[in-house]
Amino acid sequence: MSAPILATKLYIPPPRAKIVIRPRLIERMNEGLSSGCKLTLISASAGFGKTTLVSEWIASPWHRPLGQVCERPVAWLSLDEGDNDPVRFISYLVAALQTIKAGIGEGLLAALQSPQPPPIESILTTLINEITTVPDNFIFVLDDYHIIDSKPVDNALAFLIEHLPPQIHLVITTREDPDLPLARLRACGQLTELRAADLRFTPTEAAEFLNQMMGLNLSAEDITALETHTEGWIAGLQLAALALQGSLTQEHPDTSRFIRSFTGSHRFVLDYLVEEVLQREPEHIRSFLLQTSILEKLTGPLCDAVTGQKDGRGILETLERGNLFIVPLDEQRQWYRYHHLFTEVLLVHALEEQPGQTPLLHKRASAWYEQNNLPAEAIRHALTARDFERAAGLIEKTYPAMDTSFQHTAWLGWVRKLPDEVVRVRPVLSVDYARALMDIGEFEAGKPWLQSAEQRLEGSADGMVVTDDEQFRTLPGMIALARSSLAQFQGDIEGAVKYAELALELSPEEDHINHAMAAVTLGTAYWDRGDLDGAQRALSVWIDYCQKVGNIIFAVATGAYLAEIIVAQGRLREAERTYKQSIQLASMHDQVRHVTSNLYLGLGLLCHEQGDQQSAAQHLRKSGELGEQTALNDWPYRWRLAQARLKEAEGDLETALDLLDEARRLYVKTSVPDFHPIDALKARVYLRQGQLSEALAWARERGLSVDDSLSYLGEFEHITLARILIAPHQNDPLAGSIYQAFALLERLLQAAEAVGRMGSVIEILVVQALAFQAQGNVSQALVSMERALALAEPEGYVRIFVDEGEPMRLLIERQSRNRDNPLSGYAERLLAAFPQPREANPKSKIQNLKHLYLAQVQVSEIIEPLSERELEVLRLLRTELSGPEIASKLIVSLNTLRTHTKNIFNKLGVNNRRAAVRRAEELELF
Repeated sequence: MSAPILATKLYIPPPRAKIVIRPRLIERMNEGLSSGCKLTLISASAGFGKTTLVSEWIASPWHRPLGQVCERPVAWLSLDEGDNDPVRFISYLVAALQTIKAGIGEGLLAALQSPQPPPIESILTTLINEITTVPDNFIFVLDDYHIIDSKPVDNALAFLIEHLPPQIHLVITTREDPDLPLARLRACGQLTELRAADLRFTPTEAAEFLNQMMGLNLSAEDITALETHTEGWIAGLQLAALALQGSLTQEHPDTSRFIRSFTGSHRFVLDYLVEEVLQREPEHIRSFLLQTSILEKLTGPLCDAVTGQKDGRGILETLERGNLFIVPLDEQRQWYRYHHLFTEVLLVHALEEQPGQTPLLHKRASAWYEQNNLPAEAIRHALTARDFERAAGLIEKTYPAMDTSFQHTAWLGWVRKLPDEVVRVRPVLSVDYARALMDIGEFEAGKPWLQSAEQRLEGSADGMVVTDDEQFRTLPGMIALARSSLAQFQGDIEGAVKYAELALELSPEEDHINHAMAAVTLGTAYWDRGDLDGAQRALSVWIDYCQKVGNIIFAVATGAYLAEIIVAQGRLREAERTYKQSIQLASMHDQVRHVTSNLYLGLGLLCHEQGDQQSAAQHLRKSGELGEQTALNDWPYRWRLAQARLKEAEGDLETALDLLDEARRLYVKTSVPDFHPIDALKARVYLRQGQLSEALAWARERGLSVDDSLSYLGEFEHITLARILIAPHQNDPLAGSIYQAFALLERLLQAAEAVGRMGSVIEILVVQALAFQAQGNVSQALVSMERALALAEPEGYVRIFVDEGEPMRLLIERQSRNRDNPLSGYAERLLAAFPQPREANPKSKIQNLKHLYLAQVQVSEIIEPLSERELEVLRLLRTELSGPEIASKLIVSLNTLRTHTKNIFNKLGVNNRRAAVRRAEELELF
């Protein structure tokens, strides 16, 4: 469940009825807009009219592009302290953008609520891509950015600005310069700046404001004096005008003397003038102002609850008509706020005049917000009132909803403000605290709070505070579940299983969420230790629960992992059904379609394994489209692995290695076990390249041995070791005897068969057959092959054989000769999938020899021949593509491309791109 969006944060403040039009500033902003600047920064201390200026600019026709009839659309976001949480910040960013284009970012909001939210940069990349689809140019305003004190939010905004699409112009208002790359933007001409010196009223503007807007009749000398005293500070002028309005009602007003009576800093002027304004207000208005100054937002019923008066709405309307520093937050005039500067001074006066009343006012506000189902505001006021007992109860109640919407940072911000002793007497809150800390990776910090809850349950109930009896009944199961997560983090798989099973035992039958959470924890733990049947059952329970409670995004996302487990069991056809069922489930819920990128990826690879390349290409293309749009956190890594596998199957081994390096860079650790380490995958590619020394170096670095104890997590590496052992490397000490490979393979086979990992069994039998073939024992090789084919035929395996190349083709060809063997038909189909060598006619052979001779003569002029990958890069260097575009086309990093280019230049004896192309043409390398 996602947190509700507060609509008033997206409301564009309307321009005031009486306002000084400031064409010089509007023109500055208009110039920045028309010149294509990315950012307009309005930075000045409080009271300089920053928000008012932007509101005026938006309402004016000045920001229309030339030739455009209608005004540019505007998205507005008023920031508050809660937006220091990156997840909340991005959620509101998307909500504001949806006022421009409905539906934009829907997939991102769902991704933010996923079990493993994607990295912020991935989310922003997807958001930027979606913004590029907006047909019209628009303006986005971030108001009051000085409230943000969060490095992750600053970094997110900096990334957004750096890659800002041309459709969007960003406007930031702030009291202090944000931690953004302003110097770079300034140097590139991408920044329009308005500061205090620009925002101050000129004498002409001050005269218009005082005499026309505020209804005064001051002389030029008085206006000049007042403008000089306030230094054009708009808030000071407004307060002075309000005070003067009060003085003019006196019998013998002395305006000039009043103006001369104050001087000094803005703060001094402000304090002086607010006091003047407050003194002339009726007592009930003055009391209302002081008492409601504790509120960030004002509405009639809330004000009534806080003040004990009955006419809050009427007073707010009176204050607005009197231009008394109040800002409407919606078109219906239901919600308002005071000008921030006015609030600050009112609070000071309230503390001075009513020091004992402030905590009571906050408690009243907290109670009203709780009754109106606004828990965040209720908690904030309770904490400010230092009513920690009340705050603790509210914080405890909010945990389930904030946990499922992944707002751990915000929730932890509240609980950390409570005294430790208040948390310790509440065992439910202690466990929630521990779980929230673990959810953000602070496992060690969470352990003491788990222990505190356990000790409280084991000891006397005296002093224990229980807010919710139902939550308290589930506490033993919750503790066991947290212990299971902690054990899994520490690599204690058996401990994770033990505590997850204990959680199932201790949780009441009706506690479906704990049962489901225990099931998914058990699932990943079983998967870790190779118990695929147990993992499949546990994840199926979790998926069923998610569907029952309507958490479709979790159900669909987990479907990809369930299918992977079934693939590992060797049941490809059942896995195909699982992928398609999850895709079908997602198709019925638009908001979760983004998580199907991993499903299409898995389905594409499965079709590739079965030799259906047309379907594989279709599914992989769909995965690519969805993955680039929605940025699931592990999709970029998985996508590179899949592409590497396809390139290896094509024989493009250099590209496969590049893709594996890219995958390593993009790897994101999740709760899903990693059974195919990048380095082991690379070692297999090295073997296919004939780079035995590289593969051996990996085996030595990993410290692998045929005598190692075996586990499912290490199975892939040990099968890779067996492949190395059967390779021709007699001169290396690791080689030993091929019998070492046989012994290792036999142990691996027994371990996999014992728990039904039939996918592994088929691969081990294939490697075993190749080992016997290398030894010259063809009859025994055929025995292993027959077992492998018998297991693989019902599921339609193809590539597991074809990717082994010519040695495997020869074995299958031998197998197919026995027409009485029921597997001969399958063997024939596999043979058809192998690349077929074509016999050239004698004339073409002579021609080929001639071309080969000429090529050798020409290439011999190069000190070292170019590799296939370097030739591919060279062909692209001949095009008009830029370096980044070539890297993108090759699916490699820019650094990798530079390495290839440098090697090409060295081998061709040139020092630039044009010379390299010319030299290659001379050598007829194209």
